[in-house]
Amino acid sequence: MMNKKTIRDIDVKGKRVLVRCDFNVPLDENLNITDETRIDGALPTIKYLMEKGAKVILCSHLGKPKGEAVPKLSLAPVAKKLSEKLGKEIVFAADATVVGENAKKAVAEMKDGDVVLLENTRYRAEETKNIETFSKELASLADSFVNDAFGTAHRAHCSTVGVTDYIDGDAACGFLIEKEIEFLGNAVNNPVRPCVAILGGSKVSSKISVINNLLEKVDTLIIGGGMAYTFMKAQGEEVGNSLLEADYLDYANEMIAKAKEKGVKLLLPIDTVVAKEFSNDAEHKTVGRGEIEAGWEGLDIGEKTIELYSDAVKEAKTVVWNGPMGVFEMPTFAKGTNAIAQVLAEIDATTIIGGGDSVAAVNQAGLGDKMSHISTGGGASLEFLEGKELPGITCLNDK
Repeated sequence: MMNKKTIRDIDVKGKRVLVRCDFNVPLDENLNITDETRIDGALPTIKYLMEKGAKVILCSHLGKPKGEAVPKLSLAPVAKKLSEKLGKEIVFAADATVVGENAKKAVAEMKDGDVVLLENTRYRAEETKNIETFSKELASLADSFVNDAFGTAHRAHCSTVGVTDYIDGDAACGFLIEKEIEFLGNAVNNPVRPCVAILGGSKVSSKISVINNLLEKVDTLIIGGGMAYTFMKAQGEEVGNSLLEADYLDYANEMIAKAKEKGVKLLLPIDTVVAKEFSNDAEHKTVGRGEIEAGWEGLDIGEKTIELYSDAVKEAKTVVWNGPMGVFEMPTFAKGTNAIAQVLAEIDATTIIGGGDSVAAVNQAGLGDKMSHISTGGGASLEFLEGKELPGITCLNDK
């Protein structure tokens, strides 16, 4: 997968380089950035380009302004934070049209090593529809293009894909995308074995293709979270009021059969923490497999399941985890998810957290720095695990 050019493969000195970053950061009501992870993730690529004497033009989306200049979704706070982190004044081109007079003037005045940040690319309605007018405008500012926004690599937008049709120079990936492809790509296509995938979260429907693809690749597939109840029900077990996708019972059975046929161990919960209602203070107890009564709903995996799953993970050399084991937002039902995070932190294996809620769970447990790789893209990492081509990576130049 990684035969794409990276920024190490292109000559950037004195060149105007447009870099698509992922600055889609959370803001509070006073427009303060509440989590700087995505900004920190972009710094290695930006610093490298500055050091090599490029004129660095950054662009990103933020939120969903739906083609309008929504002031509270401006990238101005990001420009301020970047200036602090880089120890250098970042010029913020505040154009509602993104590529306007401010942007053109700022770029024209750049010296080697300077950095300009454009306004929110989704202020333009063309962005998400990948309409060529905006792609051409973005391309007109630069000589080369670098995509370092893995979180949007599964979307064919002007600033991720369209612009590459009109840039004269190279289109390469930054360090963040390179790292994502290296970890996720190897984990899926060339893992050190035994390879274990842990899938959780609420819905089977959102993970269908992932399960299907991973059954071709892994030695053990562990299922937890709300999606486990659909598998249990498919096996003829009662699940009470637990989350259930009745339309996917046949599919769950097909996957169980496929696992058998492929010689993949498919593990389902053997005990469940059930509650009378969906609340942290609800009356709750642990019941064995197939013993969820009417009126009760499963909200976490039980102690025996934690032990079963932990033992399977301890033997692994590669582990990919996507989706929590229970309702981890409620402390009472976070035990299963926290236990899995703890085991992953302790084992000697490549551990990859595949975006979304699992990232929040691992960070909530304070174990983020103990993982080999935490994916920055929820949807993108899911599509990667499904074996799909990501348009924002496919469009880059091959080595």
